[in-house]
Amino acid sequence: MDQQQYQQIEDQITPPTPYFKNVIKAFLVGGLICTIGHAITYFYIIFFDFTETTVGNPTAATMVFIAMILTGLGLYRKLGQFAGAGSAVPVTGFSNAVVSAAIEHKTEGLVLGVGGNIFKLAGSVIVFGVASAFFVALIKLILVTMGVVEW
Repeated sequence: MDQQQYQQIEDQITPPTPYFKNVIKAFLVGGLICTIGHAITYFYIIFFDFTETTVGNPTAATMVFIAMILTGLGLYRKLGQFAGAGSAVPVTGFSNAVVSAAIEHKTEGLVLGVGGNIFKLAGSVIVFGVASAFFVALIKLILVTMGVVEW
């Protein structure tokens, strides 16, 4: 059997991927997560006297905490299987990745298991976040120095 025959057999057996359905599910679930985030934002603004400038940190922390609880209960995995990227892109997906790594390696102990594996994904996200923030700030500094934009 050559490569072309194998490819034909594989195409016959493999069911078609429902791209449109997957995009709609990701869009709706991602939108729902962001809507919950906005509801939490307005909750903090109304009941705790935050401003639009200061409400971002407690909102993100609350969303991360909710995702941690859902991951611990095994519900975020089911959401991810249903929604795909819709549940992975917001900050809750990052929280899920960190907590699921901790849960996966807890049998190896707190230091070598949880401590050694919890930041595998988080480390790269933090490094690229800091690096991109540095370059954006550098570009803005250059543009301000040239007089193109103002602070």
